[in-house]
Amino acid sequence: MDRIFSGVQPSGNMTLGNYLGAIRNWVKLQDDYESIFCVVDMHAITVWQDPDDLRRATREVAAGMLAAGVDPKKNIIFNQSNVSAHAELGWVLNCVARLGWLNRMTQFKEKAGKHKENASCGLYVYPNLMAADILLYKATHVPVGDDQKQHLELARDIAQKFNNDFGKEVFPLPDPMIFGTATRVMSLRDGSKKMSKSDPSEYARIGMTDDADAIAKKIRKAKTDPHPIPDNVDGFEDRLEAKNLMNIYGALNDMKLEDVCAEYGGQSFADFKKALTDLAVAKLSPISEEMKRYMDDPAQIDAILRDGAERANAIAQPVLDEVKDVVGFLRP
Repeated sequence: MDRIFSGVQPSGNMTLGNYLGAIRNWVKLQDDYESIFCVVDMHAITVWQDPDDLRRATREVAAGMLAAGVDPKKNIIFNQSNVSAHAELGWVLNCVARLGWLNRMTQFKEKAGKHKENASCGLYVYPNLMAADILLYKATHVPVGDDQKQHLELARDIAQKFNNDFGKEVFPLPDPMIFGTATRVMSLRDGSKKMSKSDPSEYARIGMTDDADAIAKKIRKAKTDPHPIPDNVDGFEDRLEAKNLMNIYGALNDMKLEDVCAEYGGQSFADFKKALTDLAVAKLSPISEEMKRYMDDPAQIDAILRDGAERANAIAQPVLDEVKDVVGFLRP
């Protein structure tokens, strides 16, 4: 069976974007692939994190996975820092990847901004650790959002160079899996920006722990425009917020954008927002309630992550040993 690896950062306040762009797809894939899902807490510290907040956010992400339907018996769910092989392989791949490759990574430029000299070294080599996360399990497929596709291409380049350098096919080249129109859910206040946990406005995002009243209020206040809903996808030029809301509706209801336009074309956004609110509450409220149940029992989450780490390490350690032998490291 093909193997999937995917991860999500524990930065707190999980959003609808995390659910539609990643976690919901994991649930759909888990019966057809051997699946390894990781809370990438080592990636999180590429920028400073309050330790207590990091622990809480790690449990929250795990709770979100479990509440959405990721089965910890069928899949491996763990946090990255509990499997030291990630860091060890990350260093080896730091020595394989080229500076020129990392200099082309657009996400570093976006995150570091004008102050890249003050950015952590970890933020710069983040893509190499992501490559290690994937290659450590010899994953054949990686579900990614559009914003991570470049990093996966780098992982393939690193795998290919490692194999060529040492004359042995150690790593398969993982293929990307990109899903549907809502892989990149945008802000409810600015359709040109990704829905983000760090946005200063609570009304820019729907959180996975939001209750029905909060969801309704945020959708009601979501930015649109005075024009009626277009009856085809060609009618969204310069209407980013309108398109975003309709994409969200389509993703929640497993509909193509064309079908949403056909159903609601010509109607006002006031009526459409009511329908979107009903749908979002119906889909998200059960997940929110289940997340809260898990968060009230952190020992249960910790036990699941600990079991997942043991199972992940059982796969990872032999691969790391193989890499050490290929590279030429002496082992006991």
